[in-house]
Amino acid sequence: MTADAYGSRRPGEQVQAHLFLLAGHRAGGTHAQALADAHRYGLAAGYAGVWVAEHHFISYGVCPSAITFAAHLLGATRRITVGTAACVLSVRNPVSLVEEAVLLNELSGGRFRLGVARGGPWVDLEVFGSDLDRYTHGFADALEIVLRWLSGAAQVAGNGRFPFRSVQVVPRPRRPVPTWVAATSPATVDLAARHGLPLLLLGLHADRLEKRSLLDRYAQVAAAHDHDSTQVPHASAHLAHVEDTDADAARTVRERLPELLAGTREYVRLDGAAAGAPDIDEYVRRLIAAHPGLRSDAGRSWTRPPHFPACGICCSWSR
Repeated sequence: MTADAYGSRRPGEQVQAHLFLLAGHRAGGTHAQALADAHRYGLAAGYAGVWVAEHHFISYGVCPSAITFAAHLLGATRRITVGTAACVLSVRNPVSLVEEAVLLNELSGGRFRLGVARGGPWVDLEVFGSDLDRYTHGFADALEIVLRWLSGAAQVAGNGRFPFRSVQVVPRPRRPVPTWVAATSPATVDLAARHGLPLLLLGLHADRLEKRSLLDRYAQVAAAHDHDSTQVPHASAHLAHVEDTDADAARTVRERLPELLAGTREYVRLDGAAAGAPDIDEYVRRLIAAHPGLRSDAGRSWTRPPHFPACGICCSWSR
Protein backbone atom coordinates (compact mmCIF):
# COMPACT_ATOMS: atom_id res chain seq x y z
CA MET A 1 0.00 0.00 0.00
CA THR A 2 1.11 3.50 -0.58
CA ALA A 3 2.64 5.76 2.00
CA ASP A 4 2.51 8.72 -0.37
CA ALA A 5 0.12 11.63 -0.20
CA TYR A 6 -2.67 11.60 -2.75
CA GLY A 7 -1.60 12.88 -6.14
CA SER A 8 2.12 12.82 -5.32
CA ARG A 9 2.99 10.06 -7.79
CA ARG A 10 2.70 9.73 -11.54
CA PRO A 11 0.35 7.00 -12.83
CA GLY A 12 2.00 3.59 -12.71
CA GLU A 13 5.25 5.02 -11.36
CA GLN A 14 5.93 2.38 -8.72
CA VAL A 15 4.34 -0.49 -6.87
CA GLN A 16 5.07 -0.48 -3.14
CA ALA A 17 4.99 -3.54 -0.90
CA HIS A 18 3.70 -3.29 2.66
CA LEU A 19 3.12 -6.03 5.24
CA PHE A 20 -0.42 -7.19 6.04
CA LEU A 21 -0.70 -8.48 9.62
CA LEU A 22 -3.50 -10.99 10.22
CA ALA A 23 -2.52 -12.13 13.76
CA GLY A 24 -3.86 -15.61 13.08
CA HIS A 25 -3.93 -18.18 15.85
CA ARG A 26 -2.29 -21.55 15.22
CA ALA A 27 -2.86 -24.83 17.03
CA GLY A 28 -0.63 -25.24 20.07
CA GLY A 29 -0.16 -21.52 20.50
CA THR A 30 -2.05 -18.85 22.42
CA HIS A 31 -3.91 -15.75 21.37
CA ALA A 32 -1.31 -13.67 23.20
CA GLN A 33 1.46 -15.37 21.22
CA ALA A 34 -0.33 -14.68 17.93
CA LEU A 35 -0.60 -10.99 18.79
CA ALA A 36 3.01 -10.81 19.95
CA ASP A 37 4.22 -12.51 16.76
CA ALA A 38 2.24 -10.10 14.59
CA HIS A 39 3.70 -7.15 16.48
CA ARG A 40 7.22 -8.51 16.11
CA TYR A 41 6.71 -9.01 12.37
CA GLY A 42 5.50 -5.43 12.09
CA LEU A 43 8.64 -4.14 13.76
CA ALA A 44 11.02 -6.34 11.76
CA ALA A 45 9.42 -6.24 8.32
CA GLY A 46 11.60 -3.52 6.85
CA TYR A 47 8.83 -2.21 4.59
CA ALA A 48 7.57 1.34 4.30
CA GLY A 49 4.27 0.40 5.90
CA VAL A 50 2.23 -2.13 7.83
CA TRP A 51 -1.52 -2.77 7.75
CA VAL A 52 -3.46 -4.52 10.50
CA ALA A 53 -6.50 -6.76 10.06
CA GLU A 54 -9.53 -6.71 12.37
CA HIS A 55 -11.76 -9.67 13.30
CA HIS A 56 -14.09 -10.65 16.14
CA PHE A 57 -14.70 -13.99 17.81
CA ILE A 58 -12.64 -16.18 15.43
CA SER A 59 -9.13 -17.61 15.55
CA TYR A 60 -8.44 -16.73 11.89
CA GLY A 61 -7.45 -13.30 13.21
CA VAL A 62 -7.34 -12.52 16.92
CA CYS A 63 -6.97 -8.72 16.73
CA PRO A 64 -10.41 -7.21 17.55
CA SER A 65 -9.29 -3.59 17.16
CA ALA A 66 -7.03 -2.71 14.26
CA ILE A 67 -6.79 0.90 15.38
CA THR A 68 -5.57 -0.10 18.86
CA PHE A 69 -2.93 -2.37 17.35
CA ALA A 70 -1.95 0.41 14.95
CA ALA A 71 -1.52 2.81 17.87
CA HIS A 72 0.86 0.39 19.57
CA LEU A 73 2.94 -0.05 16.42
CA LEU A 74 3.04 3.68 15.76
CA GLY A 75 4.31 4.27 19.28
CA ALA A 76 7.03 1.66 18.82
CA THR A 77 8.29 3.01 15.47
CA ARG A 78 9.47 6.28 14.00
CA ARG A 79 9.30 6.03 10.20
CA ILE A 80 6.82 3.47 8.91
CA THR A 81 3.18 4.17 8.17
CA VAL A 82 0.61 2.00 9.92
CA GLY A 83 -2.94 1.47 8.74
CA THR A 84 -6.11 -0.44 9.53
CA ALA A 85 -7.30 -3.08 7.07
CA ALA A 86 -9.90 -2.50 8.09
CA CYS A 87 -12.02 -0.96 10.87
CA VAL A 88 -15.56 -2.32 10.57
CA LEU A 89 -17.94 0.63 10.42
CA SER A 90 -21.04 -1.56 10.75
CA VAL A 91 -20.27 -2.14 14.43
CA ARG A 92 -18.58 1.15 15.32
CA ASN A 93 -19.77 4.66 15.98
CA PRO A 94 -18.23 6.64 13.09
CA VAL A 95 -17.49 9.71 15.21
CA SER A 96 -15.70 7.70 17.88
CA LEU A 97 -13.61 5.97 15.22
CA VAL A 98 -12.67 9.11 13.32
CA GLU A 99 -11.73 10.95 16.53
CA GLU A 100 -9.25 8.15 17.24
CA ALA A 101 -7.97 8.29 13.66
CA VAL A 102 -7.25 12.02 13.86
CA LEU A 103 -5.61 11.57 17.26
CA LEU A 104 -3.27 8.85 15.97
CA ASN A 105 -2.39 10.80 12.85
CA GLU A 106 -1.47 13.86 14.89
CA LEU A 107 0.55 11.97 17.52
CA SER A 108 2.42 9.98 14.87
CA GLY A 109 3.28 12.96 12.70
CA GLY A 110 1.00 11.88 9.86
CA ARG A 111 1.97 8.19 9.74
CA PHE A 112 -1.51 6.74 10.30
CA ARG A 113 -3.69 5.35 7.49
CA LEU A 114 -7.40 4.71 7.99
CA GLY A 115 -8.97 1.74 6.24
CA VAL A 116 -12.68 1.13 6.77
CA ALA A 117 -14.95 -1.76 5.82
CA ARG A 118 -18.59 -2.73 5.73
CA GLY A 119 -17.76 -6.07 7.37
CA GLY A 120 -19.96 -9.12 7.03
CA PRO A 121 -23.37 -10.43 8.17
CA TRP A 122 -21.82 -12.00 11.22
CA VAL A 123 -22.85 -12.37 14.84
CA ASP A 124 -20.69 -9.28 15.47
CA LEU A 125 -23.73 -7.18 14.51
CA GLU A 126 -25.79 -8.81 17.26
CA VAL A 127 -23.09 -8.59 19.92
CA PHE A 128 -22.37 -4.91 19.33
CA GLY A 129 -26.00 -3.82 19.15
CA SER A 130 -26.06 -3.31 15.39
CA ASP A 131 -28.25 -5.08 12.81
CA LEU A 132 -28.52 -6.22 9.21
CA ASP A 133 -30.05 -2.92 8.10
CA ARG A 134 -27.02 -1.05 9.43
CA TYR A 135 -24.77 -3.55 7.65
CA THR A 136 -26.68 -3.42 4.36
CA HIS A 137 -27.63 0.25 4.16
CA GLY A 138 -25.71 2.12 6.86
CA PHE A 139 -22.14 1.95 5.54
CA ALA A 140 -22.60 4.94 3.24
CA ASP A 141 -24.04 7.05 6.08
CA ALA A 142 -21.20 6.15 8.42
CA LEU A 143 -18.57 6.88 5.76
CA GLU A 144 -20.21 10.23 5.00
CA ILE A 145 -19.76 11.32 8.62
CA VAL A 146 -16.15 10.10 8.66
CA LEU A 147 -15.31 12.15 5.57
CA ARG A 148 -17.02 15.31 6.80
CA TRP A 149 -15.14 14.99 10.10
CA LEU A 150 -11.85 14.74 8.20
CA SER A 151 -12.71 17.60 5.83
CA GLY A 152 -11.26 20.32 8.07
CA ALA A 153 -14.68 21.65 9.08
CA ALA A 154 -14.80 23.30 12.49
CA GLN A 155 -18.14 21.67 13.34
CA VAL A 156 -20.02 18.60 12.13
CA ALA A 157 -23.63 17.53 12.65
CA GLY A 158 -25.11 14.08 12.20
CA ASN A 159 -27.24 12.68 9.40
CA GLY A 160 -30.46 10.70 9.20
CA ARG A 161 -28.99 7.43 10.43
CA PHE A 162 -26.67 9.02 12.99
CA PRO A 163 -28.59 12.05 14.26
CA PHE A 164 -26.79 14.45 16.58
CA ARG A 165 -26.55 18.22 16.97
CA SER A 166 -23.59 20.11 15.55
CA VAL A 167 -20.45 19.59 17.64
CA GLN A 168 -16.89 20.92 17.50
CA VAL A 169 -14.31 18.78 15.74
CA VAL A 170 -11.66 18.26 18.42
CA PRO A 171 -8.87 17.60 17.71
CA ARG A 172 -9.35 19.28 14.36
CA PRO A 173 -7.15 17.60 11.72
CA ARG A 174 -4.40 19.89 10.48
CA ARG A 175 -3.35 17.42 7.77
CA PRO A 176 -5.25 14.91 5.61
CA VAL A 177 -5.84 11.45 7.06
CA PRO A 178 -5.49 9.14 4.02
CA THR A 179 -8.55 6.88 3.93
CA TRP A 180 -9.17 3.61 2.07
CA VAL A 181 -12.33 1.55 1.61
CA ALA A 182 -12.15 -2.25 1.76
CA ALA A 183 -14.27 -3.55 -1.10
CA THR A 184 -15.25 -6.94 -2.51
CA SER A 185 -18.65 -6.02 -3.96
CA PRO A 186 -19.69 -3.67 -6.79
CA ALA A 187 -21.86 -1.61 -4.41
CA THR A 188 -18.92 -0.84 -2.12
CA VAL A 189 -16.67 -0.13 -5.11
CA ASP A 190 -19.26 2.37 -6.37
CA LEU A 191 -19.41 4.07 -2.96
CA ALA A 192 -15.64 4.48 -2.79
CA ALA A 193 -15.51 5.74 -6.37
CA ARG A 194 -18.19 8.39 -5.75
CA HIS A 195 -15.97 9.82 -3.00
CA GLY A 196 -12.71 9.30 -4.91
CA LEU A 197 -11.37 7.06 -2.14
CA PRO A 198 -8.86 4.29 -2.94
CA LEU A 199 -9.82 0.65 -2.64
CA LEU A 200 -8.42 -1.97 -0.30
CA LEU A 201 -8.76 -5.18 -2.33
CA LEU A 202 -8.22 -7.59 0.55
CA GLY A 203 -9.93 -10.68 -0.89
CA LEU A 204 -7.14 -13.19 -1.44
CA HIS A 205 -9.55 -15.39 -3.40
CA ALA A 206 -9.91 -12.78 -6.18
CA ASP A 207 -7.74 -13.35 -9.23
CA ARG A 208 -6.37 -10.65 -11.52
CA LEU A 209 -9.40 -10.68 -13.81
CA GLU A 210 -11.81 -10.16 -10.91
CA LYS A 211 -9.74 -7.33 -9.50
CA ARG A 212 -9.40 -5.76 -12.93
CA SER A 213 -13.17 -5.84 -13.28
CA LEU A 214 -13.61 -4.02 -9.97
CA LEU A 215 -10.99 -1.44 -10.93
CA ASP A 216 -12.57 -0.81 -14.31
CA ARG A 217 -15.93 -0.30 -12.61
CA TYR A 218 -14.26 2.08 -10.13
CA ALA A 219 -12.75 4.12 -12.95
CA GLN A 220 -16.11 4.52 -14.68
CA VAL A 221 -17.97 5.60 -11.55
CA ALA A 222 -15.14 7.89 -10.41
CA ALA A 223 -15.08 9.64 -13.79
CA ALA A 224 -18.83 10.21 -13.57
CA HIS A 225 -18.20 12.06 -10.29
CA ASP A 226 -15.25 14.08 -11.63
CA HIS A 227 -12.50 12.08 -9.89
CA ASP A 228 -9.26 11.22 -11.70
CA SER A 229 -8.85 7.51 -10.97
CA THR A 230 -5.31 7.47 -12.40
CA GLN A 231 -4.11 9.28 -9.28
CA VAL A 232 -5.85 7.01 -6.76
CA PRO A 233 -3.45 4.72 -4.81
CA HIS A 234 -5.45 1.48 -4.74
CA ALA A 235 -4.07 -1.47 -2.75
CA SER A 236 -4.26 -5.21 -3.29
CA ALA A 237 -3.53 -8.05 -0.86
CA HIS A 238 -1.37 -10.97 -2.01
CA LEU A 239 -0.07 -14.13 -0.42
CA ALA A 240 3.69 -14.63 -0.27
CA HIS A 241 6.08 -17.08 1.35
CA VAL A 242 9.85 -17.40 1.01
CA GLU A 243 11.74 -20.65 0.54
CA ASP A 244 14.80 -21.62 -1.49
CA THR A 245 12.61 -22.40 -4.51
CA ASP A 246 9.09 -21.58 -5.67
CA ALA A 247 8.17 -25.27 -5.49
CA ASP A 248 9.29 -25.42 -1.86
CA ALA A 249 7.29 -22.28 -1.07
CA ALA A 250 4.14 -23.72 -2.64
CA ARG A 251 4.62 -27.02 -0.79
CA THR A 252 4.96 -25.28 2.57
CA VAL A 253 1.86 -23.20 1.94
CA ARG A 254 -0.14 -26.28 0.91
CA GLU A 255 0.89 -27.96 4.17
CA ARG A 256 0.59 -25.07 6.63
CA LEU A 257 -2.04 -22.65 5.36
CA PRO A 258 -5.11 -24.93 5.75
CA GLU A 259 -4.64 -24.87 9.52
CA LEU A 260 -4.95 -21.09 9.58
CA LEU A 261 -7.80 -20.93 7.07
CA ALA A 262 -9.81 -23.40 9.13
CA GLY A 263 -10.46 -20.43 11.42
CA THR A 264 -12.72 -18.91 8.76
CA ARG A 265 -15.23 -21.66 9.51
CA GLU A 266 -15.69 -20.11 12.95
CA TYR A 267 -17.61 -17.17 11.48
CA VAL A 268 -21.21 -17.23 12.74
CA ARG A 269 -23.70 -15.82 10.26
CA LEU A 270 -26.89 -14.21 11.51
CA ASP A 271 -28.91 -16.33 9.09
CA GLY A 272 -27.34 -19.57 10.30
CA ALA A 273 -25.73 -20.47 6.96
CA ALA A 274 -22.32 -22.10 6.88
CA ALA A 275 -19.29 -19.85 6.55
CA GLY A 276 -15.78 -20.33 5.25
CA ALA A 277 -14.53 -22.28 2.24
CA PRO A 278 -16.26 -25.69 1.97
CA ASP A 279 -13.03 -27.30 0.70
CA ILE A 280 -10.04 -25.59 2.28
CA ASP A 281 -7.43 -27.67 0.44
CA GLU A 282 -8.96 -26.71 -2.90
CA TYR A 283 -9.08 -23.07 -1.76
CA VAL A 284 -5.37 -23.17 -0.95
CA ARG A 285 -4.63 -24.59 -4.42
CA ARG A 286 -6.56 -21.67 -5.92
CA LEU A 287 -4.53 -19.20 -3.86
CA ILE A 288 -1.24 -20.73 -4.98
CA ALA A 289 -2.34 -20.47 -8.61
CA ALA A 290 -3.62 -16.91 -8.24
CA HIS A 291 -0.73 -15.25 -6.40
CA PRO A 292 2.56 -14.63 -8.20
CA GLY A 293 4.57 -14.88 -4.97
CA LEU A 294 3.88 -18.64 -5.07
CA ARG A 295 4.32 -19.34 -8.79
CA SER A 296 7.32 -20.33 -10.84
CA ASP A 297 7.53 -16.83 -12.37
CA ALA A 298 7.58 -15.17 -8.94
CA GLY A 299 11.19 -14.05 -9.20
CA ARG A 300 10.36 -12.00 -12.29
CA SER A 301 7.12 -10.47 -11.10
CA TRP A 302 7.17 -10.02 -7.34
CA THR A 303 9.28 -8.37 -4.67
CA ARG A 304 9.49 -11.00 -1.99
CA PRO A 305 9.22 -10.35 1.74
CA PRO A 306 11.61 -11.35 4.50
CA HIS A 307 11.26 -14.92 5.75
CA PHE A 308 7.77 -14.96 7.25
CA PRO A 309 5.53 -18.03 7.20
CA ALA A 310 2.76 -17.52 4.63
CA CYS A 311 2.49 -13.82 5.25
CA GLY A 312 0.23 -11.34 3.52
CA ILE A 313 1.64 -8.57 1.38
CA CYS A 314 -0.24 -5.50 0.19
CA CYS A 315 0.97 -3.70 -2.88
CA SER A 316 -0.28 -0.38 -4.17
CA TRP A 317 -0.22 1.53 -7.39
CA SER A 318 -1.84 4.44 -9.17
CA ARG A 319 -3.42 3.46 -12.44
